[in-house]
Amino acid sequence: MKTVRDETFELLRLLDIKIIFGNPGSTEETFLQDFPKDFTYVQVLQEASAVAAADAYAQSTGTVGLVNVHTAAGLSNAMSNILTASMNKTPLIITAGNQTREMLLMEPWLSNPVPDELPRPLVKWSYEPKRAEDVPAAFMRAYAMALQEPAGPVFLSIPLDDWSKKIKAPTIVRSVSQRIGPDPVRLKEFAEVFFKAKNPVLIYGADITKHKGWKEAIEFAELLQIPVFAAPASERTPFPENHPLYAGALPFATKPLSDKLKGYDVALIIGAPVFRYYPYIPGDYLPEGLELLHITNDPNEAARAPVGNSLVSNPVLAISSLINLVETTGKENKNNYNTPIEKPTPNKSNTLNAFEVFSKVREVMPAETILLEESPSNLADLHKAWPITFPDGFYTFASGALGWNVPAAIGIALAEKNSGKNRPVVAIIGDGSFQYSIQGIWTAKQHNLPIIYIIPVNREYGILKSFAESQKTPNVPGLDISDLDYVALAKGYGCLGRHAKNLEELADFCKEALNQNIPTIIEVPISKTIPNLI
Repeated sequence: MKTVRDETFELLRLLDIKIIFGNPGSTEETFLQDFPKDFTYVQVLQEASAVAAADAYAQSTGTVGLVNVHTAAGLSNAMSNILTASMNKTPLIITAGNQTREMLLMEPWLSNPVPDELPRPLVKWSYEPKRAEDVPAAFMRAYAMALQEPAGPVFLSIPLDDWSKKIKAPTIVRSVSQRIGPDPVRLKEFAEVFFKAKNPVLIYGADITKHKGWKEAIEFAELLQIPVFAAPASERTPFPENHPLYAGALPFATKPLSDKLKGYDVALIIGAPVFRYYPYIPGDYLPEGLELLHITNDPNEAARAPVGNSLVSNPVLAISSLINLVETTGKENKNNYNTPIEKPTPNKSNTLNAFEVFSKVREVMPAETILLEESPSNLADLHKAWPITFPDGFYTFASGALGWNVPAAIGIALAEKNSGKNRPVVAIIGDGSFQYSIQGIWTAKQHNLPIIYIIPVNREYGILKSFAESQKTPNVPGLDISDLDYVALAKGYGCLGRHAKNLEELADFCKEALNQNIPTIIEVPISKTIPNLI
């Protein structure tokens, strides 16, 4: 007879889950004791950061991530990035300990009296096994639930004394489908409407990239020779941004988005919600005369869409089926990836602007560099300076909850290291955003991950100032941040810290960082220009 703990680790081996991201607490030590030598424990100094690192690792590797956090307090810390994992549709198993079963009735210190309720509604399934013997089977169910479309995080609470209990029968390992096929009748109806349109347009979302669908997405657009927009605030790039059919990203507000789609008669959005909005700018959801067709793998997205007709399907399976229904259009194939990248204009100011900084970093970094972004007020400049040209070249957070990208860079870099690809990882993080999860750089140092963190320092929450201007809310306090020394902070965590005063120093520091085996944090002062929110 094995213990529950031994059987669980054996199950994880069979499921090829051998990396655990976490921050240990007292109620988790019985699970982590005598930690197996064939597993890797990635220690992160705060629970939300552990979730983000696991999220990015799971996305990069195409596997299920495993996170172990402390009971109620630790789970509460983790909630912001559980929200992001949910919106990212990342398959994660998030576990937390609980106090000894014999004590639970009296709700002792450091226990979770309602363990299955706390993470709802951010997880697909939340459960504390009724018996210790059910723990391994609960992991199997959690694995199956996390993977099935739409993928997402699940949560298990496990009392600390469960791990030592004996178990008789081995856990049955199962497999589940990870893709939902389209209803062929409904898909044919969509095809008839879309292919008869006089001026159709495609809108691609992040789920295309998550399901490795760039090839199909490009083929479909080129067969039809019609423009492709990226859905608003896409956390992964769904289409090459240097492709001649790429029309840019749609704005994330009702009226501007509607205005952008004027002139089209049918729009087909695939792999994204309808639509992701941020500021309230009233107007019609769609311009007059536009019919919207929507393909999503998430029934909730289909149900809550305010306009359009929806079809639930894996986006790549749907595109593949639509390709088979396309008749030759006779239009010229413009498969030409030579769109020039915009260059910075001469800057007469002594202070650099964000576009100059991003352009210089892109110039000196290898073409295969992976980019992460959490600098919301500078996002337009970043995409202008650094078009994404390969499928896994860009990551950010779907939720808008700050604090994801610093630790997410750890997950990406660890995946690159373990796979042997070792592509450079650059994370561009605003000076305000960086503070939400700064402790993540310690983990990157411990695992010798040569991540390059670029901090454009404007000493303010620029995105909030943009929002305040758009909503006409003047004199909001707390939007300026000063007296933060990122070079000193980097050194305090054992990383390299650099202060770039000009573009030449920035280029030199980036080249230097490429030859390191620990993270480099480069702060670059930029102008305090407040961009338009939309």
